[in-house]
Amino acid sequence: MSWRTVVVETRSKLDYKMGFLVVRNEKIERIYLDEIAILMIENPAVSLTGCLLNELIKKKIKVIFCDEVHSPISELLPSYGSYDTSRKIKSQIAWGDDIKSLVWTEIVAEKIRNQALFLDELGKSDEARHLRNFVDELTVGDKTNREGHAAKVYFNALFGQSFTRTSDNAMNSALNYGYSILLSAFNREIAMHGYLTQLGLAHDNMFNYYNLSCDLMEPFRILVDRFVFHSNFQEFGTDEKHKLLELVKTTITIDDARQSLLNGIKIYVRSVFMALNDSDVSKLKFYRENE
Repeated sequence: MSWRTVVVETRSKLDYKMGFLVVRNEKIERIYLDEIAILMIENPAVSLTGCLLNELIKKKIKVIFCDEVHSPISELLPSYGSYDTSRKIKSQIAWGDDIKSLVWTEIVAEKIRNQALFLDELGKSDEARHLRNFVDELTVGDKTNREGHAAKVYFNALFGQSFTRTSDNAMNSALNYGYSILLSAFNREIAMHGYLTQLGLAHDNMFNYYNLSCDLMEPFRILVDRFVFHSNFQEFGTDEKHKLLELVKTTITIDDARQSLLNGIKIYVRSVFMALNDSDVSKLKFYRENE
């Protein structure tokens, strides 16, 4: 099972040789590809061989590229993640509005429940009760935007009444960075299953390449929120970004078993596609953190 997160920070040349990632800079390091879950290229001066890129795709290793300020800017995704991609895309296009709305409603409800559980952990029972009321008020497709109302109550409870998600501060930078890591994981799983990330359930921005990923990741955002809250970042630089990468080592409970976060995302994403293809929301499998 792949488990390592490899971060390349300095000017290097990356190559492939006999099953290993070879990193050449002032010294030469070799890392077995089958151990790598995530490869993050933090320095734009890093060069990679075509041979290595080909093997990274074959091994389904998540590769994230960063810009000059070390923020994720792009990622490596296969063009065809499944042998029957054409069939999967046809089924995706054929998903009816009713089942998409029902699945989206369940996703939103689960997201708000997770937010309420976290507030309970922090002793903010009044705000948690308020969020649960939003769940009770949910309509199919969340046409009254209970998700948005819940988010305002939730973030104000976490970070104070003056906090907004548009503020330029360390907490927001950390949240955005953590969400980008999650988004990359969902992009990979969706592509591996043979579906298009552009075609979402509720997210429908013509400029967003990852509408479906943004939909599916919603219940998992709480993992980033908890990590950032307890870290209490006063600034957000390279060291803090590396600390956030520890998120991928999180373990969760899903389908009655403890799983790594990446395996849990795989199980959850598969269940979403089963629910959509079979028009049966009972097939959705959500995770739990403390069981």
